[in-house]
Amino acid sequence: MRKYSYPLAPLAGLALSSCAVGPNYRPPAPPSTAAGAFVTTAPAIDPASALPDDWWKLYNDPALDDLVTRAFAANSDLRVASANLAKARAVLSEARAGRLPSTTANGGVTYGDGIQGGGQSGFPGNLGDAQWSQFAGMSLSWEVDLFGRVSRAVQAARADAAAVEAARDAVRVTVAAETTRAYLNACSSAYALDVARQSYKASGESLRLVSEQEKAGSVGKLDVERAGAATATARAAIPALEGQQQVALFELAALLGTTPDQVPETARRCTAPPEPTASIPVGDGAALLRRRPDLRQAERQLAADTARIGVATADLYPKISLGGSGNFFRNDSVRGDNSFTFSLGPLISWSFPNVAVARARIRQAKAQGEASLAAFDGRLITALKEVEQALTIVATEQRRLDALGEAQDRAEKAYKFADLRYRAGSIGYLDVLVAQGEMLDARSSYASSIQRLSSGRVDLFKALGGGWQSGADGQAQPRRAASPALASSAQEVAANAADR
Repeated sequence: MRKYSYPLAPLAGLALSSCAVGPNYRPPAPPSTAAGAFVTTAPAIDPASALPDDWWKLYNDPALDDLVTRAFAANSDLRVASANLAKARAVLSEARAGRLPSTTANGGVTYGDGIQGGGQSGFPGNLGDAQWSQFAGMSLSWEVDLFGRVSRAVQAARADAAAVEAARDAVRVTVAAETTRAYLNACSSAYALDVARQSYKASGESLRLVSEQEKAGSVGKLDVERAGAATATARAAIPALEGQQQVALFELAALLGTTPDQVPETARRCTAPPEPTASIPVGDGAALLRRRPDLRQAERQLAADTARIGVATADLYPKISLGGSGNFFRNDSVRGDNSFTFSLGPLISWSFPNVAVARARIRQAKAQGEASLAAFDGRLITALKEVEQALTIVATEQRRLDALGEAQDRAEKAYKFADLRYRAGSIGYLDVLVAQGEMLDARSSYASSIQRLSSGRVDLFKALGGGWQSGADGQAQPRRAASPALASSAQEVAANAADR
């Protein structure tokens, strides 16, 4: 067996010492003020503690805990997001395969009389005779990643997969928040519906009393009509609240991945929205930047687009591949007619001197990187704005609810006093109707404020980005180094080195 040697050692050394072209990515640093305490404060807010992953458990409601767990397991949007993540990871595997040699094998057996040219050199003499032939071949090619085209492509694919994973986590945040919101809305509507029915009952009793007095001749028809109008107004509020409750229950069923006829009974039986058992922990800006998946998605997209600048830049330089092939042929009709051929050597491909296309792609990649950076900066500002807005809404609505609670108590006492004085004959029925209307308005406003405050708390939890760290199976997943200034420079350098 003959041995052949080729001067490949210099090429191998050059490959090992190569450096990827294009910019090395560094996470953008957020403004220093973004990592401090939030501007808005309130007695019900705890800035010293970070929001827990399963923030809905702050309500201490087993029915809500079960609904969120079921939503994670069955929500169709999460299934789509999980499928997208599986696709992105498959793309990453394809990019990593670019580091390995590509191989092609072929072979076959043929029968026929296709050989022509009898008597000529290199061909057998039995012309026209049918014969069996066997052949096999194999080729191998490995790209020497001198300028980092493959490693940059792997970096981009890895960052793309991380961005899709963050998008999946953002869906989890939305599912947790909207499931909680739908449950609280159903409970709030049930509470408001109960208040409306009590108001209708009180109005009906007043109408009955006035009607009896009108029959006795102690009051006129005017008072009866006024009482009847107040009763009808109270009754009119009931259908709207019943509809709101049904809409919230249907929304909850959809979030659980079920049809509207499968509304969970635990939500249908809820009569009042639960409240957090302690002050809402919000942490500071640094905790927010680590936690929000949409910030991590924007940052990873920026990392991917930065890596693609290197992929485009590598097209300015030669692409070198090391390849080899071997082929075997055998003809059964001719004894000893076996042949074997092989070839080894480097292959250089270079679009030179016309590099206009490569430079155009570099400009495209740089422009996309600038767009991703601007999108990240905008997403960061939006995240901080959303938290401050949600904090403001919760703080102000809590103060409003406290004032409405006092107004409701005083209005109920005023109505009772007016009713007693009317029965004693010291005031007219118009005064009773005025007191009754104020009481009903106070009750309705208080119930509406409860619903707005419950929804505002959910908006705050959603803006803080909690809910994605727990898996659909209820098991906590490891926290990721994510978000702006998400991974340290040392971690990023280590990842880049692993890609080369």
